[in-house]
Amino acid sequence: PANVDCLTAARIDACALANNHVLDWGRAGLLDTLRVLHQAGLHTAGAGTDGDEAWAPAVLPLGAFGRLLLYSFATRGSGVPAGWAAGPRRAGVALLPDLAEATAAQLAEDVARRRQSNGLVVISIHWGENWGLQVPAEHRAFAHRLIDLGAADVVHGHSSHHPMPVEVYRGKLILYGCGDLINDYEGIGSHGSLRSDVGCLYFATLAAGDHGHAAAGHLLRLDIVPLQMKRFRLTRADPSARAWLERVFNVGNCRLGAPLNERLPGSWSLRCEQTG
Repeated sequence: PANVDCLTAARIDACALANNHVLDWGRAGLLDTLRVLHQAGLHTAGAGTDGDEAWAPAVLPLGAFGRLLLYSFATRGSGVPAGWAAGPRRAGVALLPDLAEATAAQLAEDVARRRQSNGLVVISIHWGENWGLQVPAEHRAFAHRLIDLGAADVVHGHSSHHPMPVEVYRGKLILYGCGDLINDYEGIGSHGSLRSDVGCLYFATLAAGDHGHAAAGHLLRLDIVPLQMKRFRLTRADPSARAWLERVFNVGNCRLGAPLNERLPGSWSLRCEQTG
């Protein structure tokens, strides 16, 4: 609770809480987390006092552009125990039963019921193992299915301790693994060539309505700011860290573009060919 100012100082709007650590201090700790975040004015998704609250999206106003729905889910493959699942009169996380087509269809039904005509939807998923750059086939298929069904404008994946490749599928952004940004894992060391001290900020610009040739929700631009964790502080990434990130991102259908303007010094834009 004493550290919530770190979030409010950064002007965070919402927290995706479905992950494999949110109940490390039991359900009492989760309830304390929810209370502190809500008192600080932050929205939450992915965990709650019961199943209805855990599975409901955070609703963020976008002014004249409607609203953004933030859903947050976790999978067993990311280390979330089955006993942590929220249920009737039981606090916990929104734990997906699997990544099957039927599960994607069920999520799409809920999104269709809540989405406004000009709204945007981000589906945040804690999935996969901590290390490895290979995107699991079931992750790719599930993300594609969510987009095919109109359930997601952005799929925001996380769990790995390092950034993973990015994809733009049918105009929609898929972040398969955003990596760590700042946490108390500093010093755990690297796994082979994979680095845990390097993280990124991702600034995605989406079309809020028809924007030229881009339909609503399509990615217009993605800016990536590379950073390093040093003694619980974020610093600009050094040349070796930037070179490593360039190798991570310059795979698949995406390539890093030229350095950005002065607004985000030291960052990249990402140019992607469409898939799907």
